[in-house]
This record gives sequence, structure tokens and C-alpha cells, in this order.
Amino acid sequence: MAQILYITNILIDFGALAQLQAECQRVGIHRPLIVTDAGVKAVGLLDKALAALPGLKTAVFDQTPSNPTEAAVRAAVAVYQAEGCDGLIALGGGSSIDCAKGVAIAAVHEGPLKTYATIEGGSPKITERVPPLIAVPTTAGTGSEVARGAIVIVDDGRKLGFHSWHLVPKTALLDPELTLGLPPLLTAATGMDAIAHCMETFMAPAFNPPADGIGLDGLQRGWAHIERATRDGSDREARLNMMSASMQGAMAFQKGLGCVHSLSHSLGGVNPRLHHGTLNAMFLPAVIRFNAEAESMKKDRRLERMAHAMGLASGSDIGDAIRDMNARLGLPSGLAALGVTPDLFDQVVEGALADHCHKTNPRMASPDDYRAMLEAAM
Repeated sequence: MAQILYITNILIDFGALAQLQAECQRVGIHRPLIVTDAGVKAVGLLDKALAALPGLKTAVFDQTPSNPTEAAVRAAVAVYQAEGCDGLIALGGGSSIDCAKGVAIAAVHEGPLKTYATIEGGSPKITERVPPLIAVPTTAGTGSEVARGAIVIVDDGRKLGFHSWHLVPKTALLDPELTLGLPPLLTAATGMDAIAHCMETFMAPAFNPPADGIGLDGLQRGWAHIERATRDGSDREARLNMMSASMQGAMAFQKGLGCVHSLSHSLGGVNPRLHHGTLNAMFLPAVIRFNAEAESMKKDRRLERMAHAMGLASGSDIGDAIRDMNARLGLPSGLAALGVTPDLFDQVVEGALADHCHKTNPRMASPDDYRAMLEAAM
């Protein structure tokens, strides 16, 4: 049975950051821990957030790594508890938001973080005791600000998903002004991440018409504006639409994702230095070609509907269009350009088969299927 649930208070507009203190008051946060990273701090966005919280006693954890780890979660929890915090503000990209969700779990639940991972049967163990979270994204990519999930590398090296409606931020403050200074390559990589989310959740076979509509509209916005946002970072219309596309892809997450994310989660765990959005962009063409044979894709004309949203003549054009877009955006030509070598394939395939996104792909992939996708993405 499909469950359709939309619960986040979303404020999206230039200047939305000004509502941060009012939203803290609304959700009952009196002493927040801001979870962010060194890069966000270095470009002055942490100062902007602090300025939006006049008179509020605030603690800061600014050491989120590019792929959040259980070690970083523990360090942030130590600050949270030492400072007597009662809520969280995630300021940054998906890494900071996911790290904050990890803190929300670990601050009030005992045991190692893997206890609460989806593939370990841990989702029901995440309770309503999690502290309230407000998410302020500074990139347009993951959409974690409206999603129930988080991805964290746990102590045993696995990159695992954590999913619970209790983890959904109480408020998502989407201020495109915070993305105006994003460098071109990061704009491109995070933007392709958002596009991958919209496409893959639209291809997922679960029955959820509202999510399909949201994801398809997000794809149209993202595809139409990613080049503009990358070419001219000050293009306000492009930045607004990319932020919306990112949010929409994650609103549709509740349908599930698929092999793109099974592979990128696994490879990102093997080599945490690889950017998640870039990996998604590399895997999309091969996975779409594999999914084209799924009955649900044929019956619902999913490829043709995506092609229409992208302004393409046919669903068969999508793979080449994505590769061409990656090239125009200055992204790598394939996994080999990222330093990935075939000797990693066995480890990546093993992780992909165990990933929580594996079972929600429209067509079940075998180990040989995953190996073929990896080879095609090289």
C-alpha cells in the first residue's frame, strides 16, 4: 500500500534566511547546534546564519566532512550535549544536513549508528525523541532538507541509509541567495544530483502519482536551468529553479530510488573522496538504458515522458543527452577520469546489491548487470 506524506514547512524565496529565528521559535528550538562545514564557514554563510539569530545562544560544529561519517556525528553529538542544545540547524549541502540527521539519531538513541540503518532493520528504532531540525541548504543538489533519509559512512566503512519520518526537518529554509557564490563545477555536480533524483524516483515503480508529478516538474526545471546556473552563478532565476528542482527530487524520494544510487552509494563508500552528484551523473545513462526494458517503464511510457520534460524527441535520446550535458558542464567523461579502476568492481557490486535503493529499481539488477553498468560508465 502506498503511503503519501508531505510534512515539511518549506519557505523558498530570496531572503528566506531572515525567517530562521522565527522558525526556531515555532518548532521549540531555544539553544540550537548549527551543523555545517569549513567551506560554508569560510565563505561567510555561517556568519549570515548567526546574524539571523540575534540574542539566541548558539553552538557550532563546523567539521562536517564531504561525506559525513559516524566519527563526525559523534564529535557533533559531544558539542550538542556539552552545550545543552535542544535542537539542530543544518547549514550547508547534503553532507551537513545528513550529518545533522545523524546527530539527531545519536544524541537520543544508544548504540552504534549502524543499529538504526535501514538495511539493518533499524528504521523503526528511530523514535519521536529526535530533536527538532531546521535545514538551510547552501547547494541545490541532494534535497535532504525535505527528505526522511540520511546517508552516513559508519565505523565499519559502509555508506548506509537511515530513514524515518522523524528525521524530516521541521522547516526547510530555501534561500537561493545562499547559492549565488557556488563555484561552477560544484553547481554542475550538485545540479546533476538533483536531476538524477528527479529522474530515478520518477522511474521507480511504486504507485505515487503526486510524487511522479513533482519529480517530472523538477526534472523539467533542473534540465532547463542547470547550464544557466553553471555558466552564470548570479542568474537568480536559474538559481531559484535549481533550488526548487533539488527540493522536488527529494519530495518524490518517498517512491524510492534505484541502481544509480545503489552504485553511487557503494562506490562513494569505497572511495569517500568521490562526489555523490558527480557519480550519479556518470551512472545515469547506463542505468536508464538498463531500465528501459522494465515493464513499468514501457507500460507508463516513462522514458517518453522524461524526454518530453527534457525537450528531447525520444526516450532513446536521453542517455546521449545526459552525456552531452555532462561534457558541456565540464564534468568528468566517466569513472576512469575519476580514478576508478576495474579492480574495485567486485566490492562496488557487493555494496550495490546490499544497498537500500537496490530493491526499488524498476528492474532487478544481478551482479552481472551491475558490472555491465560499471563498465559502461567508465
